[in-house]
Amino acid sequence: MSTQQDTPPSGKGLFRTKTVEQSIRDTEEPEHALRRSLSALDLTVFGVGVIIGTGIFVLTGKVAKETAGPATALAFVAAGIVCALAALCYAEFASTVPVAGSAYTFSYASLGELVAWIIGWDLVLEFALGTAVVAVGWSGYVRSLLDNAGWAMPDVLSGPDVASGFGFDVLAFALVLVLTVVLVLGMKLSARVTTVVVAVKLAVVGIVIIAGLFFVKGSNYSPFVPEAEKQPSGSGLDAPLVQLIFGYQPTNFGVMGIFTAASIVFFAFIGFDVVATAAEETKLPQRDMPRGILASLVICTLLYVAVSIVVTGMQHYSELSVSAPLADAFKAVGHPFYAGVISFGAAVGLTTVCMILLLGQTRVFFAMSRDGLLPRFFSVTHPRFGTPYRPTVLLGVVIAIVAGFTSINELATLVNIGTLFAFVVVALGVIVLRRTRPDLHRAFRTPWVPLLPVVSVAASVWLMLNLPAETWLRFGIWMALGVLIYFAYGRRNSRMAKDS
Repeated sequence: MSTQQDTPPSGKGLFRTKTVEQSIRDTEEPEHALRRSLSALDLTVFGVGVIIGTGIFVLTGKVAKETAGPATALAFVAAGIVCALAALCYAEFASTVPVAGSAYTFSYASLGELVAWIIGWDLVLEFALGTAVVAVGWSGYVRSLLDNAGWAMPDVLSGPDVASGFGFDVLAFALVLVLTVVLVLGMKLSARVTTVVVAVKLAVVGIVIIAGLFFVKGSNYSPFVPEAEKQPSGSGLDAPLVQLIFGYQPTNFGVMGIFTAASIVFFAFIGFDVVATAAEETKLPQRDMPRGILASLVICTLLYVAVSIVVTGMQHYSELSVSAPLADAFKAVGHPFYAGVISFGAAVGLTTVCMILLLGQTRVFFAMSRDGLLPRFFSVTHPRFGTPYRPTVLLGVVIAIVAGFTSINELATLVNIGTLFAFVVVALGVIVLRRTRPDLHRAFRTPWVPLLPVVSVAASVWLMLNLPAETWLRFGIWMALGVLIYFAYGRRNSRMAKDS
């Protein structure tokens, strides 16, 4: 059906929009429809499952020791506020356009096809690379636990060697394949597995917080906000982009150090937006999507703040370990048992992070293929399980191979810049859709539009500018490749182009 009435008069179709009504009609085609089985609780569990990962076990110590001191708790609050601004925008879109694809689908309805393709290509990078990175991290924790039990794995099966580059991470490879099978078998099974794993993860985090409270010393909180000091100047592409452009040199410690720390601990929140990709598989998306997105974010922010307060109270921030702050803090107070508990919690936690990132990846790919921007072959759902099994299998195998053969720690920041870019696009989309389609029923309305979305854009851009210039360069190359693919394939195969 033509959507010319929603297409801008200029742009030669590059900014043609897909109406919300058409997006919803597409979900009613039997062989291209996803099965609705998720509740608000399922979505909250997914959100908590993907957000809480290595960040809660690692970043706390690094930021406290190098950037913010005990005020790290305030840095988590600041980062949580930035995410909350974006979450309010996601909640409006997810309840108004309850279709798979998250920011991709939202952009198609408000900013046009080219922008939708760009953000979809961005999400492919974010979720695929994020899944591989997390799988490699999970493998590291599991090998550590095996080593403690006296079962050391051969080096050749533990990932590429730093010197020779030879090796295969069999654990990371196997994890992604197993999770691929779980996702193919159905969302309800995925939700049940996630619920069990998240319960274990939260129990471990709760034990650590409660046990740590018994070793907190008030003197360790002094000074709560250490005296400010300039960060060492970066050079070349390693320097933050804000320094290269504006000459601004970020500050460690002090009040401004809290905001510098927020740009670092923001990484621990990445993933809450993946909840929006499950909108089409939610029973009552207009009601449950906002609840799931906002509830998971609030729960994780509270846990992060609690952990940071406990760890900086157990050990003075200047003495904290950077690589394993919680585990080493318990060792410092004479309780090494908890180090094993923390490693176990991290390994369990990363399982759900990996699965839900993979879920988000497949749903975005599915939505793009259903619109013709990627081959329609991948938009057929399984006749029995009702899942997008073709993109799930394809992406699962590809990501498993990448995780097995590649050491990609240096590329992890690409996940963060991709997430922030999606935040910017979604916030702008809320403003545009309010103006172009004021008639739409919005079960949840972002408050204070356009002020809140504008503030969300500004906050996200600021955090992006604090990322290294090298990250921006790699991100630019990836996006340029995406634009080439759009003009070579997506533009002429788009269903919107054929219907108009």
